[in-house]
Amino acid sequence: MPILDWIGKDKVINHHLDVPYHMLDCKYSFDENGIHKNDYGSENMIIHGDNLLALKSLLPQFENGIDCIYIDPPYNTGEENWVYNDSVNDPRIKKWLGEVVGKEGEDLSRHDKWLCMIYPRLKLLQRLLSDDGLIFISIDDNEVANLKLVCNEIFSPNNFIAMFIWEKRTNRENRKEVSSRHDYILCYCKKKAKQNLNQLSMTDKALSSYSNPDNDPRGPWKSDPATAQAGHATENQFYTLETPNGNRFDPPAGRCWLYTKERFLEEIQAGRIWLGKDGNNTPRKKTYLYEKERGLVPESLWFAKDVATNEIAKNAFKIIFNDTDNPFPTIKPHELIERVIRLSTKKDSVILDSFAGSGTTAHAVLKLNKEDGGNRKFILIEMMDYADSITAERVKRVITGYSKDEEILLYDEDITIGNIANGSELLSIAKEVAKNAKTSGEYSSVKNPKIEEGHLRVVAIKNAKDQEPGIPGNFCYYELGDTLMKDGLLNENVEIDKIREYVYYMETKQKVLKKNEVEPYLLGQHVGNAYYFYYQKNSMTTLDREFLHTVKTKAEGYVIYADLCTLSDHELERYHITFKKIPRDISKL
Repeated sequence: MPILDWIGKDKVINHHLDVPYHMLDCKYSFDENGIHKNDYGSENMIIHGDNLLALKSLLPQFENGIDCIYIDPPYNTGEENWVYNDSVNDPRIKKWLGEVVGKEGEDLSRHDKWLCMIYPRLKLLQRLLSDDGLIFISIDDNEVANLKLVCNEIFSPNNFIAMFIWEKRTNRENRKEVSSRHDYILCYCKKKAKQNLNQLSMTDKALSSYSNPDNDPRGPWKSDPATAQAGHATENQFYTLETPNGNRFDPPAGRCWLYTKERFLEEIQAGRIWLGKDGNNTPRKKTYLYEKERGLVPESLWFAKDVATNEIAKNAFKIIFNDTDNPFPTIKPHELIERVIRLSTKKDSVILDSFAGSGTTAHAVLKLNKEDGGNRKFILIEMMDYADSITAERVKRVITGYSKDEEILLYDEDITIGNIANGSELLSIAKEVAKNAKTSGEYSSVKNPKIEEGHLRVVAIKNAKDQEPGIPGNFCYYELGDTLMKDGLLNENVEIDKIREYVYYMETKQKVLKKNEVEPYLLGQHVGNAYYFYYQKNSMTTLDREFLHTVKTKAEGYVIYADLCTLSDHELERYHITFKKIPRDISKL
């Protein structure tokens, strides 16, 4: 298998193991009734913080438990102003810290930086993905080739599902040598199965092709060719077919019949072949609607008419935020993420987006849950300061509802090489359009002429008469908290319950039980063993005979954490105890 190499790869292959484990601090909860100071246990999460650290923090609860991952990382176009900030102990990589990654030709290490950024994040995402889960990654031409090789290395080329092509725009971009109308969405699974992707529901257009002109008792059907490509045919699929009316038919050049002659005549007799109303037409196979109940096989091309465009997504953002300036030049439409979720989830699945941006993924999850009564959960991670003011705020507005103002395009002129010389004249026309619209009193507001994506535009706003209804939902908002370990010791600022959860998960991959009043140091029982975490913040703990007298739980074996142990090896063996020293023997993620 071809393997990609780049500057710094040897230092980031295992960098995810060196990332410190941080606690997650819930700052507030939100539902239809507004903000609540306390964490009331919502399974939906929005996390503000570096996604490498946040992904590590999710491992105790979600390792091998995420059903669908969608990420939209920086495309590395040279225009995104993204910065490499991972703390990797390597002098070559330390030079990159805090510097904006530049354009091709200006920054000769831009692809190395991008690969060093994405690799450890994909390693953690792979650990979080469930065995039957799927990951979808949006990307464009700048890094698609590199990304595919990296994904082959991390997920295995055998687990590659598809490279979907999304029609992200429908208008021509005359400012560039080639007008790019598509992005890619790479899809991999954790483990290959007979069928990893769900099928899509039948569209109204697809359903309209089914009818029942002959009152077939098997129900509606449509006719399909009764021939196949000849490349893999057997000899008995080439023959002259004689139908009941005495008509004779041969398969077209390069084609063969679907069935042998005997089987074909049986299908005709059973009424599964359509020969036309008078029985004289070329034979066609009936495909019944009941045979398509599972839906449609997804295609590799995703058209704008089905999953929307960047432009539609930008307009939706403006509506939700009442025309707030959009900091996302390539915002994804919720229709696109809905397609991803439909293909990869069940009604109770967990969906993760670790480059959350404007919160589109949560919007899509809530919308689908409302549509089919599902209980899908979302986890969003966003490192930028707008995690609360935009990412979480969008989800709040989707939950509570928002005014749906109407945006009207009054003037739209494509700026091309041919008409750029007349720019002042075009601008005058646009200003006149804006002036007339402002004085008409027809619109709530009219924007001044503005160039967007190579188009000179004048846009007016009409305030909505109706409110977009809210979608029931909730979430908890988190910040990255303290690290579990500090200076080689357990961090005393971390709540003991959080430490207990971590230790028990590392031992059993299970969630810790609630504290037992009789045995406060008991974590739980798993596969015959009882686990104890004998820890006190302000004093040393010792596993001794006195502590053994407090152990009430009967088990085949015992794993007991403490600062010290005075029991002899003979006593440990006699009572089937494995002693683990705090903090030395606490495993690292």
